[in-house]
Amino acid sequence: MFLPVTRRDGNGDADRAVGRRSRALRIAGLALAGALVMGVGAAGWAYRHLNNNITSVDINNALGDNRPPRPAVTPSSSASALPSGALNILVLGSDSRSGEENRRLGGGDSSGARSDTAMVVHLDAGRTGATVVSIPRDTLVTRPSCPRPSGGSTAVAYGSMFNNAYAVGGPVCAVKTVEAVTGVRMDHYIEIDFSGFAKLVDVLGGVTVTTDEDIADDDSHLHLKAGTHHLDGTRALALARTRHGIGDGSDLGRIGLQQKLVKALLDQIAAQDLLTDPAKLYRVADAVTAGLTTDTGLDSLGELTRLGQSLKDLSASAVRTVTMPVVRAPSDPNRVVAEEPQARELWESLR
Repeated sequence: MFLPVTRRDGNGDADRAVGRRSRALRIAGLALAGALVMGVGAAGWAYRHLNNNITSVDINNALGDNRPPRPAVTPSSSASALPSGALNILVLGSDSRSGEENRRLGGGDSSGARSDTAMVVHLDAGRTGATVVSIPRDTLVTRPSCPRPSGGSTAVAYGSMFNNAYAVGGPVCAVKTVEAVTGVRMDHYIEIDFSGFAKLVDVLGGVTVTTDEDIADDDSHLHLKAGTHHLDGTRALALARTRHGIGDGSDLGRIGLQQKLVKALLDQIAAQDLLTDPAKLYRVADAVTAGLTTDTGLDSLGELTRLGQSLKDLSASAVRTVTMPVVRAPSDPNRVVAEEPQARELWESLR
């Protein structure tokens, strides 16, 4: 039988110290491993949560091949290379009142939804410049026949208000109508609702906008003196929706405010180094995706991140904002129609 041996030399204290350090290192190692496992688990949860925020619509499958052609794209030499070709994205702001927050921000509980804001975002080849074209929602257009989600198709409608396309056939009809009006293929579709926009502005710490005239709009609940203002999400949304308190009360005045907001938001995002603040980056991503609907080509966090990374060299100063040229409609002074040939020339420049 072996009996334990007790050391009597002068190295006993040193051995015990080494033993304590070894145990401490093992405990620290276990704690670090546990933290890494928890971190990976949290990252996985966050990724799934952000992915699940996104609603998608299979627009390509719904519309089929009867669409404007895609521009020729030079294939990348590397599968991992970021996309750099020209791209057209239809961006809509929906006035949906679905959900308590949207009803509160929208000021009512009306059913259905329309495209409150419509912008075609054209990214130049190389992704270092962009043009944002606003389409007035009061524009009278020929709305093409659109497939219904429940089956069948809508009838062709002549002299229909542009924003009715979304109300009648949702994102699919909105995309088909824009392509019919412009002759430009929409590569992607992005829609954000009231609450998603307001949350994004709040997470970014608000947005600073300068107005050229006093705004007094009881419908949007916004009253501002001319000048520079720092707005929270609720007031920024009210500014984006204001039309009756400025200019002649038409949609054209509101578009000018929306374009100011776009530039201001781009400046606000550029001013924040989100990559050094993962917690804030997550909050921004959560706000962006919470009220987001996309086509199936952008319906994952990975695809959205890849799109964002491809725009790393695009500065706010390289973004041009314009409005589709329009004139008063002969049939209704409260509506507008495309002004030709200026409108056609603008859309041709984006093909």
